[in-house]
Amino acid sequence: MIWVGLTGGIASGKSTVSQFLKQEGAFIIDADNIVHRLLSQKSEVIESIVGHFGKKVVNAAGQIDRKRLGKIIFRDPEKRMTLNKIVHPCVFEESEAEKNRIANQDPKAVIIFDAALLIETGAYQKMDWNLLVYLDHRTQINRLIKRDHLTQEDAERRIKAQISIDDKIRRVNEVIDNRYPRHEVENAVHQIYLRLKRKAGTSITCS
Repeated sequence: MIWVGLTGGIASGKSTVSQFLKQEGAFIIDADNIVHRLLSQKSEVIESIVGHFGKKVVNAAGQIDRKRLGKIIFRDPEKRMTLNKIVHPCVFEESEAEKNRIANQDPKAVIIFDAALLIETGAYQKMDWNLLVYLDHRTQINRLIKRDHLTQEDAERRIKAQISIDDKIRRVNEVIDNRYPRHEVENAVHQIYLRLKRKAGTSITCS
């Protein structure tokens, strides 16, 4: 099998690339889906978050309101770091368990760990291969404003909460340029998947 990290700046089109890889036959482990599950269930994670941020971040259903929490952490780097320390260990534990389950079923699997903070958390160092979805800053800002209904200031703040795209590029093996038309990006992903599939037949399973 091969354990592949997939990342990109916020609103860069990473989810689209992830879907292309899934269509090719890759197994996708989505860090954001894991976080969503952790924040929507009664768990020690929710209790810890409420303990640090207060009941104001909880909705009527007893789940973490991600929009309210987001407004807090993107305005305060220390609070963002606190949240990451609560959530990330659980995300990595679940992703590792899922990776091992897939690898046991399919020893030649291409397993993608789709994570926005792959570089920031250092998780990329545990991967066999790393992919980055690239988008220019202006297009990224416009997409983020439109997608999340943010002001220009809030969009800039969220982008600055991640490390720069140049720093990310230096830490990955391949870059997928999402400025090109959809069909060209899809074809580029197809070629990458074929290479990953070949590597999966010879790579050593990570533990």
